[in-house]
Amino acid sequence: MREMHLNLFIFGCGHHRAAWRHPQSAVEQLSDISYYTNLAQIAERGKFDAIFFADWHAIDNIADGPRSYFDPLTLLAALAGVTEKIGLISTVSSTFTTPFHAARTLASLDHLSKGRIGWNVVTSMFDSEARNHGYENMPPHEWRYGRAAEFIEAVQKLWDSWDADTITCDRSGDYARKDGLRAIHHKGEHFTTQGPLTIPRPPQGQPVLFQAGASDQGRALAAEKAEAIYAVAYDLPAAQDYYRDIQRRAKLAGRDAGIPVMPGLVTYVASTQAEAKAKQRELDELLPTADSLRQLGMFIVQDCSGWELDAPVPALPPIEDFTGPKGRYATILRIIETEQPTLRQLLGRLAAGGGHCTIVGTAEAIADQMELWWHNEGADGFNLMPPSLPSSIEDFVEQVVPVLQKRGVFRSDYQTDTLRGHLSLPLTDKP
Repeated sequence: MREMHLNLFIFGCGHHRAAWRHPQSAVEQLSDISYYTNLAQIAERGKFDAIFFADWHAIDNIADGPRSYFDPLTLLAALAGVTEKIGLISTVSSTFTTPFHAARTLASLDHLSKGRIGWNVVTSMFDSEARNHGYENMPPHEWRYGRAAEFIEAVQKLWDSWDADTITCDRSGDYARKDGLRAIHHKGEHFTTQGPLTIPRPPQGQPVLFQAGASDQGRALAAEKAEAIYAVAYDLPAAQDYYRDIQRRAKLAGRDAGIPVMPGLVTYVASTQAEAKAKQRELDELLPTADSLRQLGMFIVQDCSGWELDAPVPALPPIEDFTGPKGRYATILRIIETEQPTLRQLLGRLAAGGGHCTIVGTAEAIADQMELWWHNEGADGFNLMPPSLPSSIEDFVEQVVPVLQKRGVFRSDYQTDTLRGHLSLPLTDKP
């Protein structure tokens, strides 16, 4: 039976850029593992498929507050020991990581967690990140995606360098079957790695591969390689366009099964619509205007610091003429076209989630919209992006999850022990 998928995207003090400024924020706790343990256990209590951490390789403006504190892969190792069922996913940059290092780390984590690891492959995007890894500037888009495709191929070959039943622990013979592991001799345009991997095959066979492609090359990579996809969708029509395009591309690539698509979702939930709007307004009022304009300028790759706040947003170049990251930019264009906001209204709209779908209301109203997307080729589930942590995810687990469970669209308990099981994906037992 088809069920909705839910992931918790853990991001600093919350996805609203002013969340850390709130008097009751957890900003002083970001260096304390108990903060993340609490969030992971809240999500596990809500029977979520997984928790997810993004990653950054540079610090931009410190005034924006903390996006992350720990290396996410290290953090997953700690959280594996204090959770039992929930999946654990981290972003991995194919531009800044070698296949052997990624394969060994992720296989180790999959063993530590007994089969609960996923990896979200990204190509990274900012020059400030590139300069921390020996590049003068970020390599071209096409080069990065070519490297990403080869990166995934090499990592999966390394996992496949061990058969599932290679280790025998035969005290009178060999520790492992010699014919159960092999060199891979990978030599491509971007990477050379001999193998085999120095750690046995992961419990899941291969950790679950997530991707978040928005550009044409990103969508092609996701359709060909990904086992689940994170998406940006401002509204249901945008979600349907993306969902149908990905499934079409997957079929053209010779893949039969549908790929689970999980758009980002920001929710403000309360017992009444007025109370939910008050929660949103409370965070919006903490947002510094200058920093918001600078963030918008980063998204649209132009200086907007002199634009009039209470006037309509000036005309922006069409998507085909835009040279920066296209996914977020396309969403901004959609918001402007649909809502025709003033600049001030646009800044508020982007403050939490940066253009992802935002729903403000009661638990029933939020569940209604989630079901609408789920039933109508908009989503197979959602990547929850709470505006404030831990309060927003506590609200969601306590109020929205019971409604979804009562309607029979979300699990009441875990039926499997692995992330692949939660996502109804097959184990890859044999290479």
